[in-house]
Amino acid sequence: MFYNEALGDALRLEMERDPRVIVLGEDIAEHGGAFQVTAGLLDKFGPTRIRQTPISELGIVGAAVGAALTGLRPVVELMYVDFSGLAMDQLVNQAAQNRFMFGGQARVPMVMRTQGGSGRGNAAQHSKSLEAWFTHVAGLKVVMPSTPADAKGLLTTAIRDDDPVIFLEHKLLYRTKGQVPTGEHLVPLGEADVKRAGTDLTIVTWSREVLFSLEAAENLAADGIEAEVIDLRSLVPLDRDAVLASVRRTHRLLVVHEAIKRGGYGGEIAAMVAEDAFDDLDAPPRRLAGLETPIPYAQHLEKSVVPQVNDIIRVAKELLA
Repeated sequence: MFYNEALGDALRLEMERDPRVIVLGEDIAEHGGAFQVTAGLLDKFGPTRIRQTPISELGIVGAAVGAALTGLRPVVELMYVDFSGLAMDQLVNQAAQNRFMFGGQARVPMVMRTQGGSGRGNAAQHSKSLEAWFTHVAGLKVVMPSTPADAKGLLTTAIRDDDPVIFLEHKLLYRTKGQVPTGEHLVPLGEADVKRAGTDLTIVTWSREVLFSLEAAENLAADGIEAEVIDLRSLVPLDRDAVLASVRRTHRLLVVHEAIKRGGYGGEIAAMVAEDAFDDLDAPPRRLAGLETPIPYAQHLEKSVVPQVNDIIRVAKELLA
């Protein structure tokens, strides 16, 4: 199943299971969403539950927060994560805070699905990786699946969660294909996955960089270097135990992500390992991340500003030198 089909399957099954689940967003009805995740859902569930919205991210997310507070379980689709800035007041001051501010009496069981990342020539206003924004906000959970099976399982779990979940998809993962369990499938939030076992270094990554890291690990293996690749899957909650256990086995850490290095979530992983597993390290933790620049439109420039397979191989070998 393709990644976008797996997401659509999760939505369909949850809407069948729970009549409180609704979907809101731009072009999600007849058009089936910008990336065809909601294709066919309008015919099955009708316009009351597949809610076509105006072009107003603030209004879309605000409506979802209100719907969640009053008993529904809305799933919002924003076309691009770049546009989430228009809805940050509702996300940061309302969705993330209401359960706390009402002493647990209010719940905001909503999911905001959106996509980011580069590689499609969408240029600076449609290609950002902004996960670090959301991980900094207490009350938000942040999920970034890399495979179709994880996309389905994590979205199902996110919809059933009683807290707001930011669900970030990469635009170049939608047409990747993999085996997906049929029927109900849940992947717990906060449980990382060892996508490849290894003994020489730990590569911690998420989203599309998981695919790049696995390809790099195969190339490294040809040179006798066995890299363990950990897919965090969810950044909040974070599977600290999985990361620390791996580093204590391999004694080296490389964190890889597409977002800009400065202020990126890789710094959180590196700091955690430095604080909690310093004596297990044979080398300082390394971060490989995007350059401090807006994403260019030209393909050769676009590739040059985010980590590619050869970059991961190069830095892994430097870490072992």
